Amino acid sequence: MLADRIVAELWPDRNASVEPLGGGLTNHNFKVTVGDEVFVLRVGGSDTELLGIDRGHEHEAAVVAAGLGVGPEVVAFLEHESCLVTRFVDADPFDSERIRQPETIARVARALRRIHDGPAVPGRFDAFRVVDAYADTVVVRGGTLPAEHAAAKATADRVEATLGSPSLRPCHNDLLNANLLEDGERIRIVDWEYAGMGDPFFDLANFAVNNGLTEDDDRLLLDSYGEPGDDAEARLVLMRFMSDFREAMWGAVQQAVSALDFDFLSYTGEHLERLEATAESDRFRDAFDYVTQAQPSQ
Repeated sequence: MLADRIVAELWPDRNASVEPLGGGLTNHNFKVTVGDEVFVLRVGGSDTELLGIDRGHEHEAAVVAAGLGVGPEVVAFLEHESCLVTRFVDADPFDSERIRQPETIARVARALRRIHDGPAVPGRFDAFRVVDAYADTVVVRGGTLPAEHAAAKATADRVEATLGSPSLRPCHNDLLNANLLEDGERIRIVDWEYAGMGDPFFDLANFAVNNGLTEDDDRLLLDSYGEPGDDAEARLVLMRFMSDFREAMWGAVQQAVSALDFDFLSYTGEHLERLEATAESDRFRDAFDYVTQAQPSQ
């Protein structure tokens, strides 16, 4: 077993127990106990470079997050095995209800602000180019693009043209509730494989849409983050669309390349339905109008 071999390499003279950890679709996670120390061993899945993942970049981003007190301590990185070892965080995961509590939203916002204001990380995450790259991968791998792709791509192009070039900040870009932990003192964010320099409003929108935040919740998120106001809210709303477009195309790539026993077709469809609902909403249209009108005339 690969995990046992890696554990023997890392701790050759010590007895270690290894048990699988749940969570994640692209990696294999294990809890490793060595004496009175506990670690998480994460072995990257196969072909994850097709999803835009660079394991070296992930490691460096995880180190930055740990230094800021947001991510767990990084203990080891075995690049040849795509393996990252972090200190085990004795923490409770957030369920879908607790993640939407006002106190949690405010605390996540402050954690994201710390990351976005922190040191640069390697790599670039541009949601607009990510969805293009995913579409190319689907075609090259013999898959079929979703029927909704052309319309979604046209909307994404309009969003990109409207928002313009963002101020690049270090971002996580995969803020599912499973990647957020509560250790009793602070919010911990794990799994930095999609991290890169990007648009902080994508991170905020990614958290908001993935966790079912309401319009009022979005405002609380922005207020707690330190970016209140109509302009910030409009940008978040537009990026909600891009978060679901990215997720839908991620699922489309997985349909073409993954051997996992998971219904990626339904996963893709769920996100396409949600982005269509977003694009048809008055709030989305109002966000477009606001950002367009706020732009200086040429």
